[in-house]
Amino acid sequence: MNIFKYIMVILAIIMVGNYVHAQGPPITADKPIMLGGKTMVVKTLTELRNTKRGTFVSAPFIFHYLPNSNSLLGIHIPFTNFSFEDDLLNDGSSLGDIGILAKYQFYRKDEMGKTFRIVAKTLQTLPTGKSHNIDGINTGEYQSYIGLIAGYESIKYGISNELGYNLIPGNDRDELRYKLGFGLPLLKPTYPVKQINLYFEYQSSWFVEAEDYLLLYAQGIQYAKGRITLETAIQFPLIQKVSENEKRNYSLFFGTRFVF
Repeated sequence: MNIFKYIMVILAIIMVGNYVHAQGPPITADKPIMLGGKTMVVKTLTELRNTKRGTFVSAPFIFHYLPNSNSLLGIHIPFTNFSFEDDLLNDGSSLGDIGILAKYQFYRKDEMGKTFRIVAKTLQTLPTGKSHNIDGINTGEYQSYIGLIAGYESIKYGISNELGYNLIPGNDRDELRYKLGFGLPLLKPTYPVKQINLYFEYQSSWFVEAEDYLLLYAQGIQYAKGRITLETAIQFPLIQKVSENEKRNYSLFFGTRFVF
């Protein structure tokens, strides 16, 4: 009986590991599932955001390194383009706000074909971009984000939650942020990985000092094969209690990821 239980535990770990690689991370959200130690990930997730102010693009180069299976260090270097509706403002391109990321997984519970994990996360954003006050793209202000990510995944679906606070000392855009994502794999887990995933993702942003509020919804699809992932999503607002100038129409996301 003890040998049988041992075999079941090994099989569960294998199934969870295969599923993690199959489903991949959410597109506009984050997840607590981490890859194995000494793993490197190169990725990008370009956002084209259309708003009342104009159209803005952020194309980041993202590098993540996992010293072990419980921790992650990363750097995000975005290149941005901005086209304003107001002819008095100058269009152009520039380096965006560089981000330095750290994550630590402090809770993990694996069972047969499913897992639940919790991760602490911090993202320090440097004011390397121009001061255009475009939330999440180009603010030109130092930002300090800290949050918790909790996620559950089985061979049938995945759920991720993230709650955090983004502090911006230089303006009134401090943000209490909550993200909720649902992932639905359309194919059975296989090895080598070959998977198509649908994502349904929500973001609630309360800008505490400015008393603004945004509720965004993103619908995405992801294709993963081996070590490569391709993904795209469209995001649009459900609720916008912001100034007319800050209102969003939609965002389009296009991303790739390579694990080595």
